[in-house]
Amino acid sequence: MSFEALLFYAFGFLALFSALAMVCFVRHVVAGAMSLVVTMVSLAGIYVLLHAELVAVVQILVYAGAIVVLFLFVIMLLDLRDGGLGAPPRGQNLVKGVGVGGTVLIGAWLVASLSGVFAVEPLSAALPDGFGGHRAMGLALYGDKVLLVELSGLVLLAAIVGAVVLAMRGSE
Repeated sequence: MSFEALLFYAFGFLALFSALAMVCFVRHVVAGAMSLVVTMVSLAGIYVLLHAELVAVVQILVYAGAIVVLFLFVIMLLDLRDGGLGAPPRGQNLVKGVGVGGTVLIGAWLVASLSGVFAVEPLSAALPDGFGGHRAMGLALYGDKVLLVELSGLVLLAAIVGAVVLAMRGSE
């Protein structure tokens, strides 16, 4: 097994484990948000292994940086600290365990049964220079799709204003 394959499996295991931890720490919202950060950084590591450095940087800056900071800002603004959601119902851990185990078994069965269906031949032609680079991505985003980028910024602004209004209404 090559070192690259070993890193791929390590990042994949870390991403899956931290995603499960995010689900299991639903009562502790800050720990869940930190598990989300670990998941996003692990995915960025997989993108680097796939030679998609720009996607990895965007993954860390946008998701592990801005989105998680926004989540933590809303958590602190709404005062949802550890234990803020009350005690878990009795037997909830058993239900979570059965649900996760069943999902893993169904996923393993699907992978085993569909392993030959999605076989892809490797690309024989080389990609052109600059394919997937920052220049091509910038031209694509801010050339034809500049209106969509601006609209997504307005949607995020509306979400932040809504969170602030809800927090102010609850504190009065």
